[in-house]
Amino acid sequence: MELEVKKVGTNSPDDVNIDIGALELHFSEEEEKRVVRKIDCFILPMMCLVFFFQYLDKQSLSYASVFGLIDDLSLKGSEYSWCSSLFYLGQLAAEYPFIYLMSRLPLTTFVGGTIILWGAVCMCLAVPTNFAGFGAVRFLLGATEGAVSPAFVTLTSMWYRKNEHATRVGIWITMNGLAQVLGSLLMYGIGKQHYPRLESWRILFLVCGALTATFGVAFYFLVPTGPQRAWFLSEREREVLLARMALDREGGDKTNFSKSQLKETLLDVRAWFIFAFGILATMQSPVLTFASLIIKNLNYDKFETMLYTSPSGAVQIVAIWIAVLGCQLLPNNRCLVVIVLTVPPLIGNILLLQLPLTAGWGLIVSSWLASCISDVMVVLLSLSASNVKGNTKRAIVNTFYFIGYSVGCIAGPQLWQTKSAPRFFEGVVTAIVTWCLLVLAMCLYWYLCRAENTRRDQEQQTSTDILLHTEDVTDIEDRLFRYSY
Repeated sequence: MELEVKKVGTNSPDDVNIDIGALELHFSEEEEKRVVRKIDCFILPMMCLVFFFQYLDKQSLSYASVFGLIDDLSLKGSEYSWCSSLFYLGQLAAEYPFIYLMSRLPLTTFVGGTIILWGAVCMCLAVPTNFAGFGAVRFLLGATEGAVSPAFVTLTSMWYRKNEHATRVGIWITMNGLAQVLGSLLMYGIGKQHYPRLESWRILFLVCGALTATFGVAFYFLVPTGPQRAWFLSEREREVLLARMALDREGGDKTNFSKSQLKETLLDVRAWFIFAFGILATMQSPVLTFASLIIKNLNYDKFETMLYTSPSGAVQIVAIWIAVLGCQLLPNNRCLVVIVLTVPPLIGNILLLQLPLTAGWGLIVSSWLASCISDVMVVLLSLSASNVKGNTKRAIVNTFYFIGYSVGCIAGPQLWQTKSAPRFFEGVVTAIVTWCLLVLAMCLYWYLCRAENTRRDQEQQTSTDILLHTEDVTDIEDRLFRYSY
């Protein structure tokens, strides 16, 4: 349905009138809330389940290492670290063709197909008997999961208005922590059973892969390709949904590539800060993969290790929602929110380095604190979304962040070697240094944005030039634009 939208007079403060083509659509605030509730009850849970399985499949490597994967595959030196890095190499390699395919195919259909494919690949992780085979399958697992994150950003924008994005993104990112909690318990339950022909870690990959592929089939057939085909809504509700989404249409939604915006991006120091954020926020991510080994090396058996690893996910969930709440309470001080959020993982890493190996629970709690990473990423992504304008420039800056993210996830594990257990000195020190560098980068970014806003405020007092919001202009060209910090 083609939409031509304009606000017209309303009968009451709670009512909205929208012109849809030649049809004037009138809907109340209560009708809109009912539509949002239905979306929350169907689309959002499906997205949450996808993100849950993605993180579960990714994190299963950590659990498998405790239950004999390293010994059974005869991994030596940095080979276990490469098993982690290869996943992100695959993700990086697949991202660009996936972005092209997502623009050519129905998004939910494409995502459903990749879910089924990555479930099958996850099951294949149970087959290899050496590093070469296992590393190759890990690369393919990363490649097949590469569509999820960019697709979910698009799906969120398709079904929800801008003021609803932060909470919904926070909900599906929370699945990272939940997958860590339930994944540990799943490995615990599988490990308690006796399998005469298969190691328990191989069973874990088979179970995770089968669950993922089964859900992929459900996602493929049940999730509509767009609001126009939302079968769980009535015809009237679909009209309301289309109308409310039309209210968020922005000017400058072009499909052409702007060379001038490319040049501006490359010369914009704030864009390179986004790239730096991607690296600095993910160089510490190996602690998520190695946390189980840290606990196991404290002389806990593999079952105790799983039980003591599980609460780390709950800590992450709490941290994510503290971040969301912080952004809501301090919408104009998000750099400060990031700086505060770096304190718990920084303390956790310092304690991992300094506490005696006999500290027991002290080291366990330290590993939980050191794993608080997702909350920082949520706020950094929101800053990137708020501070970039211009279609081509926004796409390039998002790519900058992803490249930085991938570089951090690929390089980070190389500093965590199994021979360095139980301290993992190089990896922990790197995490401490990069957290400190992130704090410094946030202070510089805050200064740049605030100084530019002050300069523009002074300009506005002497200038009457106004750019129409319908023009595809960048944040630098639009002098009325103000940066968030």
